[in-house]
Order: sequence, then C-alpha cells, then structure tokens
Amino acid sequence: MRLSDLRPAPGSHRPERRVGRGHGSGRGKTAGRGTKGQKARSGGSLHRAFNGGQTRLSKRLPFVRGLGNSNTPFRKNYTIINIADLELFEPGTYVTPEEMVAMNLMTPAEARGLVKVLGEGEVDRVLTVRAHKFSESARAKIEAAGGTVEIIPTKVYEKTKRRKDENKKVPAQQSEG
Repeated sequence: MRLSDLRPAPGSHRPERRVGRGHGSGRGKTAGRGTKGQKARSGGSLHRAFNGGQTRLSKRLPFVRGLGNSNTPFRKNYTIINIADLELFEPGTYVTPEEMVAMNLMTPAEARGLVKVLGEGEVDRVLTVRAHKFSESARAKIEAAGGTVEIIPTKVYEKTKRRKDENKKVPAQQSEG
C-alpha cells in the first residue's frame, strides 16, 4: 500500500458539482439556475429580509400600535401580588420582595423592580407587608387582619428642564433715551 492509494471510504465524500462546464457535464445551458429571473443572473442574490417588493417586516413594525413600551417610555411597570398569595407566609412574617422570591411568587428580576399589592382574596394572619404600592382594598384587608403596611420609597428625580425661578427675577432693562 502506498500513499497514492489512499482514498476516502466509498460514499463518504460526494464530488463537487461542477456547473457551467458545458452540455457534457449534465448541467449545461442554464447550469441548474432555471430560466430567466433575478436569481438566474450573476450577482442576483436577495437579502434575507426581502419580501418580494412588499415593505419588509422590519420597516412595518414601528407602525404597529401599542408595540412594547415605546408609546409610553416613562411608564412604570409593577409586578402584581394579590392578598391571596400572602397565605403562604407564616403569621408574624415580615414580607419583603426578597421573601416573595424565596416563596416563588416572583422572579429575582421582578423583585428588583416595582411591586404592587392588590386586594384579591382574603388574609387571616398578621403580616408586615413591604411594597412600593398598595391598592386601597389590599391596605384595608391587611390592616383589618392586624398587620401593617410599609411603602418602599422610590427614587424621584428632579426635572431636567430649566425652569424660571420665581425667586430670581431678572430686572427689566431700562431704555436709554
């Protein structure tokens, strides 16, 4: 056996298709490209977002109404927790967003955001609940059961637009004449 005798295993490697080599190759004339049309020409490739001349999806999407948070970019998204979910906690527990994550009521990412407690369901135990917002019915039910409500303060940023200060009044320029 010599080095020149080495061959790949039969069927392991198919020979490369040779197009554009005349009629004897079995792929003469149009070389497997069909007849006419943009894809039959050289350089006639279409980008993957091409939609046949129709406006492509990526250009249509910005006009879809209510897409994500784009219409109201400063909206605050709250994670909702109901009073009925607080039944998982033992009486006398200090319920924080971290404790809710431990009980699988929300994900850790949701706990880093804003949390609002709504009043659906009943609570029959004394709990101290800490969240960013409470509905009136949730607050009433927690306090009726003997618990307390603590509001987590949120950061409030000052407005960045320059406002005319009422204290600093610019004196009117006197005309010389």
